[in-house]
Amino acid sequence: MAKAEIGIIGGTGVYDPKLLEIVEEIEVSTPYGTPSDKIILGIYAGKKVAFLPRHGKGHKIPPHKINYRANISALKELGVKRILAPQAVGSLQEKYKPGDLVIPEQFFDRTNSRESTFFNGPQVCHISVAEPFCPELRDLLVKTGKNLRYRIHNGGTYICVQGPRFSTRAESELFRKVVKADIIGMTLVPECVLAREAEICYSSISMITDYDCWKKGRVVSTEEILRTVKANENKVKKILGEVLQKIPDKRVKCKCGEALKGALV
Repeated sequence: MAKAEIGIIGGTGVYDPKLLEIVEEIEVSTPYGTPSDKIILGIYAGKKVAFLPRHGKGHKIPPHKINYRANISALKELGVKRILAPQAVGSLQEKYKPGDLVIPEQFFDRTNSRESTFFNGPQVCHISVAEPFCPELRDLLVKTGKNLRYRIHNGGTYICVQGPRFSTRAESELFRKVVKADIIGMTLVPECVLAREAEICYSSISMITDYDCWKKGRVVSTEEILRTVKANENKVKKILGEVLQKIPDKRVKCKCGEALKGALV
């Protein structure tokens, strides 16, 4: 089985195969079923990288039907120790503007009926996600974004909803005023939780595509989201290319690699 050090989970809008050398596609089977698609392997800046399209090629899998366990399990089987996860999100706060990037620090889970753990018995795991994202990856992403002079937000709360529908205006107002979330999306959970259970470093790279429907006169549309993604995808490609070169070989500034210590029953 081919190996990779770093995984990227995202859509084709943020993946440029020209970044990678010695590109090949492989199929990986897992105990949890089939991943979203074949995994693309290549080399960038001397590092082995595995790319997995979260929704499958052509965006054919809705967020609530993604086999998150198979995706994370497949990357783990390839030897991935770190995951960078580009995601499209809506804004729940005025200062978070379309086209901005956010490196979230917390999440609030509003999903349901998703398989969210590798440990369904007889072994039980109570994983800690008090700090759900790798601090080292977050720091690298924020510093790189600032060096590139992007509008990038360090921190913030990502509220993850079930989808595939968009929120009602009442829900959007609740999320921003009561929950005080900053961005809203459909794919962060359980992806980041499963990465923690797999002891893989994980950080989201959230691209704001629109103001959610809380903003007066706003109706969220897929057409608008895709238009904003297209206009800003080069930002994500650039920050990925820069950060891949800076990720150290050894994990010494985080404890993601020992997340299961004290978590298993």
